[in-house]
Amino acid sequence: MKGLILSGGKGTRLRPLTYTSAKQLVPVANKPVLFFGIESIVAAGITEIGIIVGDTKDEIRAAVGDGSQFGARCTYIEQEAPLGLAHAVKIAKDFLQDDPFVMYLGDNLIAGGIRSLVDEFRESTANAQILLAEVANPQQFGVAELSADGTMVKKLEEKPPQPKTNLALVGVYMFDKTIWESVERIEPSARGELEITDAIQDLIDRGLEVHPHKVRGWWKDTGKLADMLEANRIMLDSADLHRQHSEVGTHSRIEGRVQLGENVTLVNSLVRGPSVIGDDVRLENVFVGPYSSIGNRCVLSSCEIENSIILADSEIADLPARVDGSLVGRGVKIRRSDAKPKAYRFMLGDNSEVSVG
Repeated sequence: MKGLILSGGKGTRLRPLTYTSAKQLVPVANKPVLFFGIESIVAAGITEIGIIVGDTKDEIRAAVGDGSQFGARCTYIEQEAPLGLAHAVKIAKDFLQDDPFVMYLGDNLIAGGIRSLVDEFRESTANAQILLAEVANPQQFGVAELSADGTMVKKLEEKPPQPKTNLALVGVYMFDKTIWESVERIEPSARGELEITDAIQDLIDRGLEVHPHKVRGWWKDTGKLADMLEANRIMLDSADLHRQHSEVGTHSRIEGRVQLGENVTLVNSLVRGPSVIGDDVRLENVFVGPYSSIGNRCVLSSCEIENSIILADSEIADLPARVDGSLVGRGVKIRRSDAKPKAYRFMLGDNSEVSVG
């Protein structure tokens, strides 16, 4: 069995951050979202992985490499434009051949990984297996209707204006070789894409077996700020954060589950977990509150951070109000100026510079 990870999207919902960075490499708990997907696939016993890449291909290649750091072998497949999930499957045929495969959207996170789901597909007679989750806004997803006994998928519809169920497709799919005929048969949708929902519906129309699996734990599509922050909270809640690689000075305190990287300097600061602090970080007169992730080489002074993701090489100094619920890109500088607002909420792209008061 092989793996196919889709990492070619533009990440428009996370702009301006994704103007200069792949959305799949935005970190959750100081680890790129894409890495969680690769690790889940490898944990399921799949080590041959194809990665669909687009405009950010060089950045993805630089981060993932040949896959050996994950115990895998990665092959990169270039998609000239975001022409749909079924198009991504179509262009991966030379890599996948007739092997069954799992397709994983590179900006998704699923509790507990996918090993049991892959085993379930391997042991079944299904031609495809889709993951479903109950959502409050099904009109924004592909939506499934099931058979009366809930064991088979009866119909799929992409982003219906009036959904018949609240069962949304989660970003993990499993297929056997029968998918090839379906991706060849379907036509582009109104938005000009080859929809994977249409390809799966073609499997159903041909009388093939498409099994549903309802996700019982959490699942996150990290395409928006609120989802990124919630994913960060979830991962920090479940991560092993007891390791500390740096000394804590006499005028600084660590409370709760906090992971400190190498060469972290704490001066008159309080870090309250669950939080993770990267390597070579300096914190001086700083409060870092729960659910914060501070990237490598950040320098923070005279400020308060909580429930936020601060990417590498950023500097934040002299802020009179707390930074809360924020996502700050790489190499960003935030400093105090004359104006005096009482609170801040940021979503900043790489190399931004902001003066506040």
